[in-house]
Amino acid sequence: MTNLILFVNAFLSYLLVFVFIVAVVVVACVIGVKWRKSKDAKAAAQTGMNAQAEGVGGKTAV
Repeated sequence: MTNLILFVNAFLSYLLVFVFIVAVVVVACVIGVKWRKSKDAKAAAQTGMNAQAEGVGGKTAV
């Protein structure tokens, strides 16, 4: 009976560590996706501003 209790205790300890690691990985993935979308949005906005500035500056009459 003592061996069973020790086994269950060890199993639950490792299960708790596994759940904690999975939670950290999920949070890291969510943060990574959020940062990537933010970076892509900033790059798209910057590209749009550059294209708009080139369009205005490129049509000058001499």
